[in-house]
Amino acid sequence: MPYRAPVADIRFLLDHVAGFPELAATARFAEATPDLTAAILDGAGRLCEEVMAPLQRVGDLHPARLENGIVRTPPGFAEGWRAIAQGGWIGLAAPTRHGGMGLPQTLAMAVTEMMSGACLALQIAPLLTQGQIEALSHHASDALKALYLPKLISGEWSGTMNLTEPQAGSDVEAVRTVAVPKGDGTYAITGQKIFISWADSEFIGNVVHLVLARLPDAPPRHPRHQPVPRAAQHPRCKRRSGCAQQPAGGQP
Repeated sequence: MPYRAPVADIRFLLDHVAGFPELAATARFAEATPDLTAAILDGAGRLCEEVMAPLQRVGDLHPARLENGIVRTPPGFAEGWRAIAQGGWIGLAAPTRHGGMGLPQTLAMAVTEMMSGACLALQIAPLLTQGQIEALSHHASDALKALYLPKLISGEWSGTMNLTEPQAGSDVEAVRTVAVPKGDGTYAITGQKIFISWADSEFIGNVVHLVLARLPDAPPRHPRHQPVPRAAQHPRCKRRSGCAQQPAGGQP
């Protein structure tokens, strides 16, 4: 059975359950008019039905593989990512000053729900990127925001989260990865991370890893996040070492 985006159901929930009209009535989200909201939901629905949903089966038949050190994704995933990025869907709720639309997170989550239903394997890529955009928007320095956010929002780059480790499991406060200040505003990061969804692909220019690491003087069980671009990582992935810029701060 082909996927059908539940646009009408989501619109009903936004209007009559979630209180979206009250949110749209605020000065901050005045642009989230009924007409714009309807257009966004309809457009997202078409994207999910026509572009993303057909990739679900493709991913089953032709899974990602590692080929000569390069991650090869299923056929059509690169085009799917470009459709998501070029449509502005990654930056739906991102700050306008960095290229986002600045719309309510409630609306962005409604779109995420449809994308997840259409093809979760692909949707995780923009989802993790959006999470990194949110973290950097709240905790990064202005310089880091200017460097990372426009590229993440546009889809030129993507983002991941590097949290747990073999000995930590769900207890991410038990991580051992260390971030040592180098004295120039960057940090040398050494450690091992596991379960990193969309850590690499052949069609994204750069992957920014938000790495949960421990500062040398941090209290026990008090790690922090550090943004690490793929280009700065050690070429031997098993070492999982790299060079991060100023910490994004924040705790798990």
